[in-house]
Amino acid sequence: MSAKLQNQSWITRRRFLGGTAAAAAGLAGWGSRAAGGNEAADPLFSKIGIVSGPNHAEALRESGIEFLQMGVESLLVPGEEEEVFEARRRELDGLGLPVLGVNVFIRPDRLRCVGPEANHDEVMEWSKTVFRRAAACGVRIIVFGSAGARRLPEGWGVGQADEQFTALLARMGPAAAEHGVVVAVEQLRAAECNYINHIDHAARLVRGAGHDHIRLLADLFHMMQAGDGPDTLLGVGDVLAHVEVAEKEGRTVPGVAGDDFRPYFEALRRIGYRGMICMEGRWEVEQIAHAVATIREQAGM
Repeated sequence: MSAKLQNQSWITRRRFLGGTAAAAAGLAGWGSRAAGGNEAADPLFSKIGIVSGPNHAEALRESGIEFLQMGVESLLVPGEEEEVFEARRRELDGLGLPVLGVNVFIRPDRLRCVGPEANHDEVMEWSKTVFRRAAACGVRIIVFGSAGARRLPEGWGVGQADEQFTALLARMGPAAAEHGVVVAVEQLRAAECNYINHIDHAARLVRGAGHDHIRLLADLFHMMQAGDGPDTLLGVGDVLAHVEVAEKEGRTVPGVAGDDFRPYFEALRRIGYRGMICMEGRWEVEQIAHAVATIREQAGM
């Protein structure tokens, strides 16, 4: 049975490693480790996970998956009343895998992050609901890709958008901190979005926000699609909090096409990354054990 990209529908509670202070420092099992750690003894990735709904949870766990990442709307239902969310939350216990991240963050049909129609007050109302409900479920990482909500309209300059997006991130920081979650900004390939296509651009915006709960996601699929080589990771270790991976051409999980991620993994090791890695792409359940083994072998774990 095929598990397609973004096959996400449920979530479960869990206690995240460490508290807000640890998250801000990039410690407690994810993010870049502070200087002085024993790099030789520490595994590169603290946990290996996958973007998936609940229907394969048992098989994924048996294949070596250690956490799930799911979609904001289907899991946290921020557009619905509290009783809808509470009913959903009660149904999530017993899944058997922790859910440590959510993605597909900002709803594009009515929310805009940049451009003349940017409506940051409405975006913040949505975001605060997401942060509060994520914390209630034990989720700690909110992936901020959201291509539709951040797409540049015709005639709107990148400089203008950068000012808007940085201001929005700066507003999100304190709200995320209040609930102990971290917003991880993701670059997206040009085929999906015309704004923030390179990791150094995303890192500049994160730094401009100036808040510890606004961090960076390195998606190796988008990096390879954009031509961002392993060395580009060497300049983002100060803000990196999460990593996603898929093979370049078919967006398959590692081990299907045979992509070699060792150069990227070595760069992550050099910057002291010791956080999680999440597979996001097309897969069959029977491919996952080999995918996990491939990551572990290429990462020297």
